Amino acid sequence: MIIKSSDFIKSSSKSIECPKNDIPEFAFIGRSNVGKSSLINMLTQNKKLAKISGNPGKTLLINHFLINKNWFLVDLPGYGYAKISKKEKKKIENIIIDYFTQRVNISLTFVLIDIRLKPQLIDIEFMNWLSNNNIRFKIIFTKEDKLKLNQKNENASKYINEVFQKLKIYPEFVVSSSKTKKGRNEISNLILSEI
Repeated sequence: MIIKSSDFIKSSSKSIECPKNDIPEFAFIGRSNVGKSSLINMLTQNKKLAKISGNPGKTLLINHFLINKNWFLVDLPGYGYAKISKKEKKKIENIIIDYFTQRVNISLTFVLIDIRLKPQLIDIEFMNWLSNNNIRFKIIFTKEDKLKLNQKNENASKYINEVFQKLKIYPEFVVSSSKTKKGRNEISNLILSEI
């Protein structure tokens, strides 16, 4: 898929404020500091689309970007950042739950995972919640450029096997790097197949 246009439409604090357009939405979500904004900018080839911050937990709203005038890329708040209050964590959790339970145009959700890390409880719990709520998702492993070649495939396989052991689901995945643009075509094709 060739991305010809990518435009920020609006930020919303709840699903009822989100755009009313009846077009497919593709949600991007993951733990804070997983490289979500960098991946979105790499995918759209627009370095200024999603704001990249050195401070994790910067995205606190539902951000809608209109791509090619016919689908939305949705940047959701990162979860699991330790250095915020319980009140802020609950607020983020409520935004995420509200989005996924109220929006009807979600075609596919991409859960971003840092390929260098072992499965974290918060990610496993989130994928379990998505599965239990019949929300389709695929995993995007980020930051693969930070690993040696033999570690890349090994880490991804181990991770997926552990997800299967714990949740009895075997999610499809893409290995990516915002730096090298690895995974861009695969992610684009997954989106294209759903439009």
